Amino acid sequence: MQVSFRSIAQSYGRHKLFQDLDLVIPSGKFFTLLGPSGCGKTTLLRMLGGFVRPDSGQILFGNDDVTDVPVHRRGVGMVFQDYALFPDRSVLDNVCYGLAARNVPRSQARDRALHMLQRVGLEAFADRAPAGLSGGQRQRVAMARALVIEPRLLLLDEPLSALDVKLRVELRSMIRDLQTEAGITTVFVTHDQEEALAMSDLVAVMDRGRIVQTGEPREIYAHPRTAFVADFVGSANLIPIEQELPPADGLRRLRTAAGIVLTRCDVSVNAGAQLAVRSEEMQFGPDSRAVEGQIAGVIEHVEFRGSITGYTVRTAAGALRVDLRTTQHGRLRARGEAVTLDLPRDARIVRAS
Repeated sequence: MQVSFRSIAQSYGRHKLFQDLDLVIPSGKFFTLLGPSGCGKTTLLRMLGGFVRPDSGQILFGNDDVTDVPVHRRGVGMVFQDYALFPDRSVLDNVCYGLAARNVPRSQARDRALHMLQRVGLEAFADRAPAGLSGGQRQRVAMARALVIEPRLLLLDEPLSALDVKLRVELRSMIRDLQTEAGITTVFVTHDQEEALAMSDLVAVMDRGRIVQTGEPREIYAHPRTAFVADFVGSANLIPIEQELPPADGLRRLRTAAGIVLTRCDVSVNAGAQLAVRSEEMQFGPDSRAVEGQIAGVIEHVEFRGSITGYTVRTAAGALRVDLRTTQHGRLRARGEAVTLDLPRDARIVRAS
């Protein structure tokens, strides 16, 4: 089922959160709303669930206008950050709850709930109270409860943020597998860019009530259009461009505060344009004296992170981050060492906003 927002406007007092917002979520896709706190992603999710009504505009499920349809008639399954399980009911009764509310016969509801608990690996815990489960197990129960009603739309409100790193990785694979198997249009809200990239078919990056870029995860990461997207998704190094110079050898030459950099990117250089370079795309040059295409600097900080060693290099263009595989980049560099940085020729030019 395709989901659409049309000309959505929403204000809180004098603060306008959305103004003429349009968004289409394709049928059957795992669609993520990604952005910092306060950007409006949770409000959009709650609009889909029926918990918030927009000041103006329409919300469509397929061709059906559901803007004024109450929560219990939307056919939506929702998984919350805090699980929202009934503490006085067993795991099985929690999963059966939505079916009972839809007048599914008890025996049929029990069979469906047990099957869904089996799918999430918790059939043996059916008679246990939620208090006797770990955080990851509770989130599995919440997922089973949302899916057992066979919803038209599945909404995930930062369901992994309260879990430790290992559990988050395990559960995001389980959630993705269940969603793919069911083929349900799913909207996932998160501020964690790694989760968004790992789980999604499509990502919409949000900033202050606006959707600034939508695309597949690889496209969002490799081809950010603005400085905000480049920095928020992957924390790119941003180097202000002062002037474009005549090209040489098929490469564009861009003057920066730290010297001349080279790129093949064909995006026009407007006021406030910057070069976006991922930390893992940079390499140390062989000499400490920079030539065109390189930036000179001094290592300010070294951080060993196991397979990756991170460096912060102070340059005339500001502090730049470099992440290199520990076993593949030769000798370790030391704090205070003068270095040059080789910038990739496919670095992106991004707009200010």
